[in-house]
Amino acid sequence: MTRRLILLLAGTLLIGDAHANDSTAELATGGLVFVKNDAIEMRSEDLFISAAEIRVRYRFFNRTDRDVTVHVAFPLPDIKIEHADETIAIPTDDPVNIFGFNTHVNGRKVRTAVEQRVIVQGLDRTRLLRDLGIPLAPHLATTNQALDRLPRQQWDQLVGFGLAEIEEYDVGRGMEQHLAARWTLQTTFFWQQTFPARAETVIAHRYRPSVGATAGTIVGLQPAGSDPFLADYERKYCMDRPFLAAVARAARSAGGGAAPPFTEQRIDYVLSTGANWSGPIRRFRLVVDKGAPGNLVSFCGEAVKKISPTQFEMRKTDFVPSGNLSVLILKRWTM
Repeated sequence: MTRRLILLLAGTLLIGDAHANDSTAELATGGLVFVKNDAIEMRSEDLFISAAEIRVRYRFFNRTDRDVTVHVAFPLPDIKIEHADETIAIPTDDPVNIFGFNTHVNGRKVRTAVEQRVIVQGLDRTRLLRDLGIPLAPHLATTNQALDRLPRQQWDQLVGFGLAEIEEYDVGRGMEQHLAARWTLQTTFFWQQTFPARAETVIAHRYRPSVGATAGTIVGLQPAGSDPFLADYERKYCMDRPFLAAVARAARSAGGGAAPPFTEQRIDYVLSTGANWSGPIRRFRLVVDKGAPGNLVSFCGEAVKKISPTQFEMRKTDFVPSGNLSVLILKRWTM
């Protein structure tokens, strides 16, 4: 897509470091995945993205004279904690419905099935953990607490399988060893959907995204193009000179030579997950909401226009989605 910037000014004060260690990594999420079927066309897709919620509404049409039933799935991003210092953005503490996913078809809530699998080194170890009574979500404290309660010989077994790692640290009682989860969790919601012959079906779903965050921002800390990491950032979020100038003005207004007065919110959306229908999307609409009028937002788009103090819209016809949509929100920092 042609790259274009959307921005609105903000200002206040923040301290931070360009490559700080206080960053929480985002996970790329997407829409529904459909088994390939040439009988079903997508008449429209309305996609809403914000740091609080992602909403998608599809209008499908079965072009044939017979009902068509297909498999519909919503795969969550894989979750894995690879080392002790890693922090990833998980929006809920639910061990199964991790992103608060729900869906409706023609206005009625759908009851979905769910499959969770634990994968390590290409092997499925789900049954082993279930037999041991260990929760499958590797990012939750309750999972590591359950691991700690296992007999020591089972610690060695799980470490040998690559499922866990022994960590040593002091929480006020002297140095102690703890067992920490290191497996990959794969979660998929799915159901069978019937599309009636020569009829339209509306599917809508919503969930909370994984929002990467940083206490400061790298943007504006150095001149544009002077740092390869910053250059990659600028390309990923389609930042241009006016956007960078706006960040610089906000930093100057904060005074004192401080870092730019923003925290970051980063959202990655996989546009291509649902591209298994007949032909392109006839009408595609994207709305990005930056949360507050004083925030800045940047993403790659085309013919984007402002439709409210916080929302920006892009419309396309005969759209074939590909790749990821990456959204950067610079949120005003307040005391």
